[in-house]
Formats: sequence, C-alpha cells, structure tokens
Amino acid sequence: MSLQSRKFKVPDELANLYDFANTLDVRHFTHRGVAHRQGDGLGSPRELGAWMSQRGLSFTGAKLTSPMLETALRLRAGVRDYLQRDPAERGSNKDTIRSLNEALKPFPLAVELRGKDGARLKATREDALAGLSQVVAELYNGARDGTLDRLKMCASDECRRVFFDRSKPATRRWCVSTLCGNRMKTRNYRERQRHIG
Repeated sequence: MSLQSRKFKVPDELANLYDFANTLDVRHFTHRGVAHRQGDGLGSPRELGAWMSQRGLSFTGAKLTSPMLETALRLRAGVRDYLQRDPAERGSNKDTIRSLNEALKPFPLAVELRGKDGARLKATREDALAGLSQVVAELYNGARDGTLDRLKMCASDECRRVFFDRSKPATRRWCVSTLCGNRMKTRNYRERQRHIG
C-alpha cells in the first residue's frame, strides 16, 4: 500500500490496482498558481521494477525487459479505459472489454488453497512480471465482490485520476470535490452565463 492509497483510504484489497492505474498522471491544471506536472511512473523497465519492488510485487530477481514493460503498459491502459466508464456501463462496452481481456491474457492465475485462510488467486507466471498478477487478482476480486464499482476515474478532463468512491450512494464523480468538482462547476457556470449574456 502506498502513501497515496493510505491517504485516500483505498481498501488494501484494491490498493495495488489503484496505485497501478495512477502510475500514469495526466493531470493538467493549475492549483493555487502552480501548474501540475504530468508524469509516468512506468517510463522504463527500471521504473516498473522499482514500482513493483516498493509494493512487494517482485517475486524473482529476473530482469524486466522492454517487451515486459510494453505488456505492463497495455495492462494499465486496459485497466484505465475500463475504470473511466460508469460502473453501470462497464460490462456493456465491447471494445473496452475486448481490450482489457487481451491485456489480461499474459497474467494467468491459478487457485491456491491456503488451509484455514481459504483460497486465493496465485500467479502462474514465473518471470519478472509475475507480481503484476496481484493487480489482476485485485481486479478480479473487486469485480466479484462489487468493490471495483467504487474505483472510478475522475470526471474532470483536466484530472483523470483514479479514486475510490467512499460515499454511501457511490455516486461521486470527482476525485476531490473541492478541487476538480469546483473547477468543473465553475467552468459550467461561466459557460451558461456566456450563453445567457
């Protein structure tokens, strides 16, 4: 679990998935006079390895390669595309589902019985990317128990950060209402005023 997932109280069961989706930062707004800097936390195999290591997802000493990075980036793109959809519509967008399913193929999982702890999904990959199977397992478990519906992408085009919706009705649209929500509401208000005047 990262500082960000702790700060925003993302459940442990979705923390790696949340962090993985947010390794791509496309925010492009100015807050209190400071322009936000965009970035990609997975810009190289080394950065991917560091990200996985920080989360305890490095199971082997094997080296990550450029093709492995491309596989990880396809997974991230598929996850982000899926999470940007309204939860009620995620299952009906055939292109999104097809793309995500293709990105999931390199990360097969097997069921492993754990005695008193029940069963868990375990990576069947044995190379340097095996740890990303934990992200895939979180996606599966969240979809199965419904918590994935609370993992959403901010509706602000200037943000697009993934957030966990902790509201009771699970109807939040922005990662931070006082920032992204206010910016969107202010912009919409100004647009309406421009059309009136």
